Amino acid sequence: MSVFDDPPAELSPERVAELLERGEIQLIDVREPYEHEAGRIDGARHIVLERLASEAETIDRDRPVVFQCRLGARSAMATQAFRASGYDAHNMTGGIQAWVEAGLPLSPAGGYVAPH
Repeated sequence: MSVFDDPPAELSPERVAELLERGEIQLIDVREPYEHEAGRIDGARHIVLERLASEAETIDRDRPVVFQCRLGARSAMATQAFRASGYDAHNMTGGIQAWVEAGLPLSPAGGYVAPH
């Protein structure tokens, strides 16, 4: 059962921050290594998109999972695939760019959104 009532596939960065802080979701960053190094969300697990299928069994099926990338396109693909496989999967709308625009923090200090 999901922590959401009739869960939408898309979640706002603010909602993701709230759920992450409460420990109610797994957040997966599917960006490339250079993007992850430039700036990342504390608490997110980094699995590059092309390795996601081979790492799927390491993602807990019993907890909601949220995918994020730079703008939301790559993570939307991951969300669709995982929902089709029976996961309670969601996409962070607008990606890490929207996270920053919402005033939410990045690590490390001085972190930034790397261009794709």
